[in-house]
Amino acid sequence: MPETCPHNSAISCGNCRLGSICLPLALETDDVVKLDEIVQRGRPLQKNEHLYREGDHFTSVYAVRSGAIKAYRLTGDGQEQVTGFYFPGEIIGMDGISKDQYACSAKALETSAVCEIPFNRLEELSTQVPSMQRHFFQLMSQEITSDQQLITLLSKNSAEERIASLLISISARNARRKLSRTHFRLPMSRTDIGNFLGLTVETVSRVISRFNKQGLIAVENKEVTLLDLEGLKAVANVASDS
Repeated sequence: MPETCPHNSAISCGNCRLGSICLPLALETDDVVKLDEIVQRGRPLQKNEHLYREGDHFTSVYAVRSGAIKAYRLTGDGQEQVTGFYFPGEIIGMDGISKDQYACSAKALETSAVCEIPFNRLEELSTQVPSMQRHFFQLMSQEITSDQQLITLLSKNSAEERIASLLISISARNARRKLSRTHFRLPMSRTDIGNFLGLTVETVSRVISRFNKQGLIAVENKEVTLLDLEGLKAVANVASDS
């Protein structure tokens, strides 16, 4: 069977490889068809192209189908403050629900395909399909949990703890998508990682090199292999034990 291009706009919710972790989770076949009728799939976003900008009117949530998306806010002096990274199977845009406008901007880190789900149509469908409503509430809960984890991450004392925690987080998210827990590509730059973690790019590079020398990870360009996941967890947990 030929591989389907992950950027293909002709793909449907019924045959999407991410169907088990995106909105169709636990839906009956007929209900997946109903969802598929409201999902919009446009052309792929190119690197650095915006999905939406901070302050734009909230209309839709988006499921990342391929590539990766960076969320960020602008500081008072116009600088980017990275607030999150979103990978295939994850939903972005829910920050716009409360105030009817997006609280941050979303930009493609690389060529990326997304599924646009108009929120008013999703609300209508959720009243007809209780299992979808429950799953959407679960997604919102995950978003809150992610925010709490970010606060915990930034409260860690050392750069080693922060970077180890980020790698472990990406590992766990990969595992949820049935991808490798120990080998993955980092689509974001070290500058973006530093911005997200409150570290300089030099510190990020130094810590990654140190992890590499210690045999915790192996790095080749943007490809990362976690050689000692338990060792990384030990590094990341130092702060919580203190």
